[in-house]
Amino acid sequence: MKHLQIHPSDNLLVALEDLPAGEIIDFAGNSFSLQNDVPQKHKFTTEALPTGALATMYGVTVGKAKKDILKGGLISTENLEHATSGFSQKNKETVWEAPDVSAWEGRTFMGYHRADGSIGTRNYWLVIPLVFCENRNVEVIREALEDKLGYRRKGSEQIDIQSLIRKYKNGASANEILGTDLAKFVTKQRETQVFLNLDGIKFLPHEGGCGGTRQDSETLCRLLAGYIVHPNVAGATVLSLGCQNAQIPILQKAIERLSPNFSKPVFYFEQQQSKSEQEFIATAVKKTFVGCMSANEVERKPSPLSALVLGLECGGSDGFSGISANPALGHASDLLVALGGRAILSEFPELNGVEQQLIDRCVDERTAQKFAKLMKTYALRAEEAGSGFSYNPSPGNIRDGLITDAMKSAGAAKKGGTSPVVQVLDYTEQATEAGLSLLCTPGNDVESTTGLAGSGANLIVFTTGLGTPTGNPISPVMKLASNTLLAQRMGDIIDLEAGAVISGKRSIEEVGEMLLEKIIKVASGEGLTKAEKLGQDDFIPWKRGVSL
Repeated sequence: MKHLQIHPSDNLLVALEDLPAGEIIDFAGNSFSLQNDVPQKHKFTTEALPTGALATMYGVTVGKAKKDILKGGLISTENLEHATSGFSQKNKETVWEAPDVSAWEGRTFMGYHRADGSIGTRNYWLVIPLVFCENRNVEVIREALEDKLGYRRKGSEQIDIQSLIRKYKNGASANEILGTDLAKFVTKQRETQVFLNLDGIKFLPHEGGCGGTRQDSETLCRLLAGYIVHPNVAGATVLSLGCQNAQIPILQKAIERLSPNFSKPVFYFEQQQSKSEQEFIATAVKKTFVGCMSANEVERKPSPLSALVLGLECGGSDGFSGISANPALGHASDLLVALGGRAILSEFPELNGVEQQLIDRCVDERTAQKFAKLMKTYALRAEEAGSGFSYNPSPGNIRDGLITDAMKSAGAAKKGGTSPVVQVLDYTEQATEAGLSLLCTPGNDVESTTGLAGSGANLIVFTTGLGTPTGNPISPVMKLASNTLLAQRMGDIIDLEAGAVISGKRSIEEVGEMLLEKIIKVASGEGLTKAEKLGQDDFIPWKRGVSL
């Protein structure tokens, strides 16, 4: 098969391979020839689209013709602009036919059980600065503890700069230096892990906590509280300067709101009340070591799959993401929801154009209206800043066939499967209900994954078509490639691939089932994700400004 119609009402087809101009396309009992070369992943029309006519994919509007487009014409930024069909109140009853999950009933994963009843997939201690002024002290603590406690990953490597220094001292020319093979890195000797049941110490440096608005600091405290109460976290060391907007009592109140019976150890240190920086850091190191001793007492135990909270993320998307990796992840999400688990779909700028579909999936009108309000407010703020959702597709997205934000969004939403929407969450709110939740975050990969973990995702699946080296400090991030070429070319960052859907060798459902099995293994600690092996601990809090 050389091309694909995703929905019966679509007037755009996806090229599954490079198609030359003049190629005869057999479609719906008729034949027509292509007006242009159509690169793989790009789209072409099944009918003539006069100026102003709407283009449809996934059964929704994804753009409007900027000029006349001939039948069989290549869709590009020159002839198509962003357009959506809008949304209103909930129009349909929420009806869902859950997939058959009999093969997973009674299955468990090996998780860390917390006192509040939550279950983690990892067991971490956190070191958190309340303000950017403490980032340097956090790094000193990292240098003191991380390697010596054995938490430099086995895959941690260093570029062999010494070989370049030796050549330079021996008089090597610039060309000789550039010709040096550094592809084979030098693996650094790893210390023996001291705390066998503690998966690591994670450090969360950031650029917030002071300056900006008071709301920024309050939001940061709520996010950090979400990380501290997170089931993958055993306890935390918190460093405060003392005079910043993000005060310790604000963080403590945020923790109490999230977990009224909170009992994890958290150690607070305020530098402006200390005798010296050396004494301040030394005390924090000793307390952190004692905290790690306590965390090490927790062991993995059998846990129901309903305790899994799956974050749904995409980044570096291509023209295949919405027809392979995203729907496969959507099916895995549906399977998990049917088993009583939770899934969280984020990136609100990438739900633009499919709002009505999601509104109709909401379990009640109140949930639907909260989603509509958040989407309208987000869109308005973007427009007030001189931007808009239409600016969301990146150059890489466009180059690989995602011409408009509506087109990108229609494919991105497939990560959420088909299950009912049980909760709509503003940024930093927690996913507490079994089922699918929608979380307001930017489309920015790291801001979004940071928010997913902060709202309770105890693991994340990240689909990608172009390749994105992104992880999270506390939630293991699995990468699912939309195509086989990416998985082969960037195998060091890809955990699983959905290219077999494009080639027709596997169905979306089969890949989704394979993904669920991989999720269970990762949740049990049976091996690390590629992002974990590479130490990709990306953490960027959203300051609620305009970010697409």
